Amino acid sequence: MDQLFDFSLFNSMLRMIAPILLAALGGAICARVGIFNVGLEGLMLTGAFTAIVGNHLFHNVWLAVLFAAVCSGLMSLILAYLTISLNANMIVVGVALNFLATGLTTYCLFAIFHVKGSYYDPNMTGLPKWNIPQISGDSFLGILTGHSPLVYLAFVLAFALQFFFFRTVRGFRMLAAGEHPAAARSLGIKIDRIRYAAVLASGVLCGLAGAQLSLGQVTQFTENMTAGRGFIALVAVMLGQNNPLGVTLSSLLFGLMEAISIRLQGFSLPTQFTMMVPYIVTLAAMSFFKDRAYLQQSGRIEGR
Repeated sequence: MDQLFDFSLFNSMLRMIAPILLAALGGAICARVGIFNVGLEGLMLTGAFTAIVGNHLFHNVWLAVLFAAVCSGLMSLILAYLTISLNANMIVVGVALNFLATGLTTYCLFAIFHVKGSYYDPNMTGLPKWNIPQISGDSFLGILTGHSPLVYLAFVLAFALQFFFFRTVRGFRMLAAGEHPAAARSLGIKIDRIRYAAVLASGVLCGLAGAQLSLGQVTQFTENMTAGRGFIALVAVMLGQNNPLGVTLSSLLFGLMEAISIRLQGFSLPTQFTMMVPYIVTLAAMSFFKDRAYLQQSGRIEGR
């Protein structure tokens, strides 16, 4: 057990949690306004691919991250327009968005880089690792150092959103737009504008999540490299009950399981088995999920 649970495992956990947490926070923002965003997976995949494209075009990792956030944000507007303006079914649109992202990134991978499967450029620079000099890597606090800026940003955003949702007027307006849209509209609150902003913010966060995957953890793009992390983020939103701190705790669980699955590969266990660990935990977590509000929100947006 000492070889399995050590400081490096928890350091890896924080690195693994960042894409899930960023996407889950985006899903929580959507859920606050009454939109069940099933398209997190596709938006993350879009962010991962466009981060590599941006790095290839601009030769600047920060412009690449910005490019990924913008592209995923634009992709999320498709979901916003169909579900909010056209009142389409959220689940159907989200699933279609995932398939669109999968096909589009596969096609563009060959069209832009003339390769299939994956793209890697040894000259491409990934996200830097920030070391905190006051913290020793030999102590437990050492798990907090040596991560990309997006890892730290994920936790900062979690606390910022917690304050925004429960301590600001705009946060309460978002809650009203999701829970009592008819009453909110009668008070003059522009429901559609708030929902569009929420979906756009979700797309931007998923773009950052994808950028962390392709530029923070590795410096390459592989087809379907999100590998279900968007759906895991969706489960984290459910378990966290749309509460940013609850979503963070749920994401920590899934990040730990992903780190453990990678560590287990060093114990001569079949790779196919170890890769199942995060998804088994996801299914187990869903078995304890009792809130059916999401099922009620999976149809059309109410209160129009």
